[in-house]
Amino acid sequence: MSSSSDRVVQELLLLQRVVQRINSILDLEPLLEEIVDDVAQTFGYSRTAILLLDEEQPEDLVIAAVRGWTRFHEKGHRFKVGKEGMVGHVASTGTMRYAPDVRTDPYYCVSEDETRSEVDIPLKTKGRLIGVFNAQHTEVDGFPPNQLQLLEVLAGHVSTAIENARLFQIERREKQRLSKELAAASAIQTGLFPQAEPEIPGFALTGLCVPCREVGGDWYDYISLPEGRLGVVVADVSGKGMGAAFLMSSARSVLRMIAESARGPGEVLTRVNQRLLEDLPEGRFITMVFAVLDAASGVIVLSNAGHPWPLMAEVEGARFLDEAAGLPLGIRPALFPEQRVELPRGSCVFLYSDGVTEAASASGEEYGLSRLRDHVARQDSSCESLLADVRKFSSAPSDDLTIVRIGRIGSP
Repeated sequence: MSSSSDRVVQELLLLQRVVQRINSILDLEPLLEEIVDDVAQTFGYSRTAILLLDEEQPEDLVIAAVRGWTRFHEKGHRFKVGKEGMVGHVASTGTMRYAPDVRTDPYYCVSEDETRSEVDIPLKTKGRLIGVFNAQHTEVDGFPPNQLQLLEVLAGHVSTAIENARLFQIERREKQRLSKELAAASAIQTGLFPQAEPEIPGFALTGLCVPCREVGGDWYDYISLPEGRLGVVVADVSGKGMGAAFLMSSARSVLRMIAESARGPGEVLTRVNQRLLEDLPEGRFITMVFAVLDAASGVIVLSNAGHPWPLMAEVEGARFLDEAAGLPLGIRPALFPEQRVELPRGSCVFLYSDGVTEAASASGEEYGLSRLRDHVARQDSSCESLLADVRKFSSAPSDDLTIVRIGRIGSP
């Protein structure tokens, strides 16, 4: 095999390695630096550069990466499309231009004193110009025809690699923006939860909410009511993420506005439902249990809109309060019955979301109502102990977890 054939084979192999390397890089600046380095080393050119079209000023080409002499045009230098140099001409015509002797080319402007030949190849993606690839040589006619063909092929790969890197940058920026928005939304949502437990003589109230994502659709709240009563709510908006969190915030405002003027929890849910029928998007609904505690009498009055049954624990054991339940809010007009429960000393009522009972193990088994009842029946049960038990059972709960405990202090 002749030496010229050997050189062609070596250049093809080198080109293959260059293409493989640049296709593995998704950060734009390192990608461009890698390209100009590899091409200069592979073909022995005195200067290589990549110029990109400025997306905000499309009449400008900007040197984004360069290797070799930088006496005149350094990184960041701008050329006017169609007005300056061979690169400007190529950007305006969209076709490759080769100057075997730059001293006789009408479009050439001095880049380096030693340059004698130059080639500029448009970089395109989907027919749209994104930049120009530039290579220079110290010899007259320093680019044999086979090299010009190789460089055209390489330019196609470079264009694709640049476009992929730009798409990656856009996606990364979008993820960063979304992450910041979610962090802000999470902070706002956390601020909507009670910042302290209410102090009710003779009672101990605790609550917690653990979203499975940055934000969620579960919430709980305490609402001061006339005559020293306290409203306690646990609710769950259908769906997850930002949409559910937004609806949660809206429903919370509606509930707080209505609760203070309603006669009881059943009326509260009825009026809230009427309002949500006007506002909730189609296919969305909210389950909710609203309890009103009268500390003076030790009585809790409950109303349930499609929410998991509250669970009452006494000395004899634990039982579900399943006598009063209506449809979830936002489906159709409805009335919501009430259930009156006397809370003896030493007893408690747990309100919770379905994320507790539906938390699944690795095998797909749910935590379920029986485990919940057995845990709540323990004398030392609490919101924290129940959460720990659920997490032990299910290492990765797929729904928000909300638990509120209303306990009456003292011995039975």
